[in-house]
Amino acid sequence: MYYTNVSQQTSHVPRVIVVTGNGKVIAKASYVQLQIEVRTQGKNVQDAQQENAMIMNRVIQSILALHIPKEHIQTSGYNISPLYEFQNGKQIFNGYEVTNTITVKVADTNQVGAVIDTTVQNGANRISSIQFNIENADAYYQQALSLALHNAQMKAKTIAETMHLSIQPQPIEIIEEHESGPALYKSMAMADSTISTPIEQGQMTVNATVRVKFQY
Repeated sequence: MYYTNVSQQTSHVPRVIVVTGNGKVIAKASYVQLQIEVRTQGKNVQDAQQENAMIMNRVIQSILALHIPKEHIQTSGYNISPLYEFQNGKQIFNGYEVTNTITVKVADTNQVGAVIDTTVQNGANRISSIQFNIENADAYYQQALSLALHNAQMKAKTIAETMHLSIQPQPIEIIEEHESGPALYKSMAMADSTISTPIEQGQMTVNATVRVKFQY
């Protein structure tokens, strides 16, 4: 924050105080998005594709068996890449890798661990991201924005009282500083395990920041 030097002011130069206000609201995730991958390799593309399709179909059926709606399952990536290895300084072709990625929306956040375990048991070999989301994030942001404006006003008032300014500061410009949305990400490679996967969502913070110019 900064303020202009009162003693140096002239009648035609506006006297201003500029402060930054911050506000935050704590929320819990209302749903989770998982990115689940099946990666297969083969000497030719057809073999790798066929194996990948078989495993991914099994993975999808296992998700549906957990009563997750089909419309919450979406293909988000499909990639075919050649594989090479180096022998005696030479690059040698070694087949293909096929990666099929689906995005799954899990409405019950307590079910995430079960979804991961089930898909891994049915052939998924990578969870490329776990993203916690808030269904009505805008409502939380509006609350945080209101707190940020109040915070800026209190800062300006404190400065005015400390500097013994006789006029109550009035806002003449408000700039909303945009921040990224409230999301938590995790990434992990998966291996088959008999131990249930613990997923802790913790707390999510929705932040808002404003830059306010006050005239006094």
